[in-house]
Amino acid sequence: MMLSTAIRILTTIAARSRCREIASIGWFALLLFLLPEPLRSQQSPSQELFHKHCAGCHGEDARGTAKAPGLAMNQRIAGQSSEELSAFLDRGNVAGGMPSFSDLSAADRAALGKYLRGLNAGIIVRPPIASQPTRKITWGPAKPGDWLTYNGNDSANRYSPLKEIDTSNVSSLKLKWIFPIDSFGLETTPLAADGVLYVTGPNTVFALDALTGSTIWQYSRSASTGMLGDAKLGTNRGVAILRDKVFFVTDNGHLLALERTTGKLLWEAPIAADGEGQNYGGTMAPLIVDDVIIAGVSGADEGIRGFVAAFKPEDGALIWRHWTVPRKGEPGIESWQGKEPVTGGGSSWLTGSYDPSSDTLYWPTGNPWPDGDDRDRPGDNLYTDSVLALNPKTGSLKWYYQFTPHDVEDRDAAEPDVLVDTAYRGKPSKLLLHADRNGFFYVLDRTNGQVLLAKPFLHRIDWASGIGADGRPVVNDPHGCPNDAANWDSTAFSPQTRLYYFLALEQCVSNNNGGYPDQQGQRFLRALNIDTGEIVWEVPQPGSARAKTWSGVLATAGGLIFYGQPNGGFAAVDQRYGKTLWRFPTNVFMKASPMTFMLDGRQYIVVAAGPNILCFGL
Repeated sequence: MMLSTAIRILTTIAARSRCREIASIGWFALLLFLLPEPLRSQQSPSQELFHKHCAGCHGEDARGTAKAPGLAMNQRIAGQSSEELSAFLDRGNVAGGMPSFSDLSAADRAALGKYLRGLNAGIIVRPPIASQPTRKITWGPAKPGDWLTYNGNDSANRYSPLKEIDTSNVSSLKLKWIFPIDSFGLETTPLAADGVLYVTGPNTVFALDALTGSTIWQYSRSASTGMLGDAKLGTNRGVAILRDKVFFVTDNGHLLALERTTGKLLWEAPIAADGEGQNYGGTMAPLIVDDVIIAGVSGADEGIRGFVAAFKPEDGALIWRHWTVPRKGEPGIESWQGKEPVTGGGSSWLTGSYDPSSDTLYWPTGNPWPDGDDRDRPGDNLYTDSVLALNPKTGSLKWYYQFTPHDVEDRDAAEPDVLVDTAYRGKPSKLLLHADRNGFFYVLDRTNGQVLLAKPFLHRIDWASGIGADGRPVVNDPHGCPNDAANWDSTAFSPQTRLYYFLALEQCVSNNNGGYPDQQGQRFLRALNIDTGEIVWEVPQPGSARAKTWSGVLATAGGLIFYGQPNGGFAAVDQRYGKTLWRFPTNVFMKASPMTFMLDGRQYIVVAAGPNILCFGL
């Protein structure tokens, strides 16, 4: 009786320390010390760890409670090794309500992993999922209603010609299905082809039945060790598809080819095969150009030498690599007047755009490194914070434009470069539209990089007074604001209205401005006139802006703009006037860009919201 009572008291106190975070580990140690030695020796060290950290939620007998599932007689645990269980304890499952146990030592996590394996010794594990999918995937020529690349088309303009859902019936839009993914904040854009959606989570790809959201196949692997920044978070924005293959970039910057029918791994190639000692990561959706896979890398906030590269779809062999930061003796090195920029930054993590008429690839680049410490990098620091116009066959540079020379405030230029053919100022023109993180909206002649228009899209900009006739900013204070006026999320141009749509952040906080009333920041859905740069209409977003809650826009021929409300909603507005016509409360932060597809004559809208993929239709 004495033994059982003492153990119950101790395990209750210890369990509350993890589940309710109110008990004191010191009391546990004191009471344990006061017990007679024979009683303290009844439990093994592994059992003590379990009762201290796990029993309060999973039960003293590990059979589960109302707070958490059972860990004994558990098929999923029985099918994993001790090492896999230890790794799972390290990263946790925040979306599922389980905290990370990274605060425990590696030895304690290993001991817990072995203990959990012991609880399930002898359990018969179900056979793995059959390699053949429940519904055979077939593919054919592209259909008008497919969404075949990250932005829906090579121009990076998320304008869809679909119009079954329009201003007259959008109020009848209903949720058709939900698909959950184990991730706290998805940024994926699904691809749609032949009745199948391809979506991603952290190191995971799913093929889903587009009508029901049911899984056809899944490919996944554990998180890589040693990752930093967004790569450590598992951020991934999608896949690329080409004939019988699906291409995916892992958190550690490896390019994978998966069999389109089953998800089987066909080959794997490191994007940065010679990147030893650099903090390369992978978060992007690749781009297919003329049967070649184009991909970039993340990591400029941690120190890398950025690049864009092309690979063969048959085996992942490198075709070309274009560095975004030069080394000694290379063009542009004169813009780095200090140390050689071995890890000068220039990430290439946002999917680029492509113009088949001129056979030109346009790719945005990120900030220099170190972003806030410029003592060793005087000069413009090419080719960071730029758009590069490249030959997609060779990777050679045609022209470039640098939005923010010598960036000291992380004004990463990895925002969409939208390609538009339209009459501009009285003559047919080939344009590139770009709303930059530095607060200026740009219209470039995409044949040569000439600046046709550069105008602020915020009400307050301190760092520069304007963009000069030579295309360079007239800098007032390089540390002024903003540094996050726009971001990586999708933008759109509608030929119906000739307006450009995106989310903007009105926020001006710096050490020199004395404190403006908008320090908390507010986001706005804005529509700009591309001829003048004037704001035609805007929709204020409720609540103060939160970091990393950028959500994108989608324009359709139905006269609609669909967009994620960053603080918890998905909405549709009239393209011409900005009037809200429909809203779905998601109640989770929005971090992804929507897409649309058509199947069997019906149009659907899909967006990632928090840990879920949501599909809407009439």
